[in-house]
Amino acid sequence: MNRFSLNQVDAKPITARIAQIIASTEAEGPGNRFAIWFQGCPLRCPGCCNPEMLSFQGGMERTVQSVCEEIRRAVELHSIEGITFLGGEPLSHASSAVPIAEYARNLGLSVMIFSGHILEEVHLLPDPNIPRLLVLADILVDGPFMRDLPDNTRRWIGSTNQRIHFLTDRYDANDPCWQESNTLEIRLRGKELTVNGFPSRSAVGIWKRPRSNHK
Repeated sequence: MNRFSLNQVDAKPITARIAQIIASTEAEGPGNRFAIWFQGCPLRCPGCCNPEMLSFQGGMERTVQSVCEEIRRAVELHSIEGITFLGGEPLSHASSAVPIAEYARNLGLSVMIFSGHILEEVHLLPDPNIPRLLVLADILVDGPFMRDLPDNTRRWIGSTNQRIHFLTDRYDANDPCWQESNTLEIRLRGKELTVNGFPSRSAVGIWKRPRSNHK
């Protein structure tokens, strides 16, 4: 694969609608990862963990170049091993996700995607960038989140209907990391409290109270 540079990104001024970025997290896939939540999802899964990310009008517009620069810094500062796309619905943002994934792969990073669509139906989606994005992915977790089917046995997976597709041989389905306990990460920056990972119901109640106190 040819090395993908920021100059190539610069030649194509692509923007991405981003809800959140965390430069270093162990709660969104194997190893230390750079996580990108896209803003906007056409699906409406009951009990969605990120309802504020459903609208395509929210979040912020970022250039692909600026996101790639953040990934490069995260490699230097945090020794990340990969990036994870979440949302929102990453497949609804494939045109901006593809160059980000290409850049990450050329840095030697892995790519993981969480999608509410199932793999067998992806070919029905109209965006021609989606197949390109899946070619760049090492792991795809597919299927809508179902709040009545919580998964308590697989790390990083929300509900039991969701499947893990290992699209390359970079990761092993038998790796014990998939059976470890889930991680909940809480960050307090000034008056802003952010939580990512998979909290239990009791934990959700705990972290919501401090946030309301800051209003």
